[in-house]
Amino acid sequence: MAWARLASRSRLCPAAADAVSRAPRASPSAPPPPPQAGHADPAAPPLRRILRVPQLHSAAAASSASHARLLGDRWQRLGGARRWLGSEASAAPAPVGEAAELVEVPLAQTGEGIAECELLRWFVNEGDQVDEFQPLCEVQSDKATIEITSRFKGTVHQIHFGPGDIVKSVGVESAVASNEGNAPSGTLSTPAVRHLAKQYGLNINEIVGTGKDGRILKEDVLNYAVSKGLCKKQSSSLEDSIGQVEFVEEGKSVPSVPFYEDKKILLRGYQRAMVKSMSLAAKVPHFHYLEEINCDSLVQLKARFQTENKDNTIKHTFLPFLIKSLSMALSKYPMLNSSFIEETNEVVLKGSHNIGIAMATTHGLVVPNVKKVQSLSILEITKELARLHEMASHNRLSAADIEGGTITLSNIGAIGGKFGSPLLNLPEVAIIALGCIQKLPRFDDDENVYPSSIINVTVGADHRVVDGATVARFCNEWKGLVEKPELLLLHMR
Repeated sequence: MAWARLASRSRLCPAAADAVSRAPRASPSAPPPPPQAGHADPAAPPLRRILRVPQLHSAAAASSASHARLLGDRWQRLGGARRWLGSEASAAPAPVGEAAELVEVPLAQTGEGIAECELLRWFVNEGDQVDEFQPLCEVQSDKATIEITSRFKGTVHQIHFGPGDIVKSVGVESAVASNEGNAPSGTLSTPAVRHLAKQYGLNINEIVGTGKDGRILKEDVLNYAVSKGLCKKQSSSLEDSIGQVEFVEEGKSVPSVPFYEDKKILLRGYQRAMVKSMSLAAKVPHFHYLEEINCDSLVQLKARFQTENKDNTIKHTFLPFLIKSLSMALSKYPMLNSSFIEETNEVVLKGSHNIGIAMATTHGLVVPNVKKVQSLSILEITKELARLHEMASHNRLSAADIEGGTITLSNIGAIGGKFGSPLLNLPEVAIIALGCIQKLPRFDDDENVYPSSIINVTVGADHRVVDGATVARFCNEWKGLVEKPELLLLHMR
C-alpha cells in the first residue's frame, strides 16, 4: 500500500491484448474513503513511495510474440495477486487492447540522512487526472519543505495518508515485503479512528463497530479502551455540570476543584531536527569564549546607510555588517570555518564561507545559510537575509537554503538577552551567539566615563578541533573589524 495509487491505460499489441483478455479480472470495488487531515492509516507500512501511476508500453516494444506472452503473464499475476490493480482503477471502461496498470513512484530524495517526512498537503484528489511533472503533494523533512511531482501521466486511484501524517522513507524492496500480511482487512473506519486506535495500542480488527454497515466509530474505540483499562470513562455533560456546582455542607461553601489535563505534543519538522542535532551536539566537548565589542562606529555607519537608502524594500540592520566582518576574520583563521570527520580524525577546511543564521519561526528553529559570503557585498548579504527570512516565515525554505553551512550565528539579542551559551550545529566546529546591543558606561584612555554601544558575543567551539588561543585570536580579529568598519574596505574585492 503506497501513499496513493494512480491508474491509466496502456496500449498493448494484439497478441498481448488477447493474453490479457484471457487473464482473470478482479471484481470492481469502491475505494475506501479518503483520509482526514492529521491522521494516517496505522495498517499502512512506512513507505518511501507516494503514488502508483501508469507506465506506457509501446507497440514496438511488444512486437514479438514472446514479449506479448510476458505482458499477458504479468497482467495475470497482477490481477490474481492484487485485486486492487484491476481495470476498475480507470473511471471509464478500457477500450479493447488497453489495460490499466499501477506503477509506483518513489518519494523524491529529501536529503542525506532523512528517514521520514511529514505530509503537509495534497494538490490532487482521488479520481483526478494528472500529467507528468504535475505537483502532487508537499512534504516537510527535518531540513526543508519539498514539493513532490508526478513522473507519469495517469489517474489518482487511492490516497492513504492525510496532511500531518509522518511517513517513513524506506527502500522499495522492504516496502513491498512489508505489504505481506497487511492487506486491507475490510474493516470500515476513518483514518482518524484508526489513528485513535493506534494511540491506545489497540488492534482495530478486534473492535466491534456500531456504525452503519459495521463501521467503527470513535466511541467504539474509546469504549473498547475503557474495557481494556487503558483510559477512564468520560463523564457525561450532566456530571460535568455537577462538578462545577459548589456543595454546601454544614453551612460551608466548598468550591469544586478544577481539573487540568496534560497534553502530549508530537514534535515534527524542524523541531524533530533540533532534537536529533542537539542530542548529538551535547556529546561533543564544547568550550565557550565570551567577548564584548564596541559598536559605536557600527551604529553610526548603519544610521548613515539607512538615511541614504532610496529603496523602501531594503532595511539596513547590524547583522549584514557582522556577517561580512566575520567572513573577513575567517579568511585569516580558516580552522573556525571547518568540519570534523570523527571516523577518520580529519578536519575539512571549507572553501566557501556559508554562514548560517539561526531563525526562530512558528514552525520551529531553522538555520538557513548565506552562501559564499566572501564574494558578496554588504548590500547583497542584506537582500539574501531578507529572502531567507521571508521563506522561513512561510515554511518555504529549500534544502539548498539549509544545507552546506560552515559556521552559525545565533542572533538571540534580536529577541532579548545579553549573552548565550550556544551548542554546536554539527558538523561545524564553531557557533556564535550575539547578545543585544546596549548602552553601557565605559572609560576612555583618560579615565573619563562615556556611554558606549556594547554587544556581547559568545563563541562556542569544538575543543577536539580548536583551542582557546585560536578562538581568542580569531575574536580579536573580528572585533577589530567591527569596531572599525572602515577597515573592511581594505579587504573587499
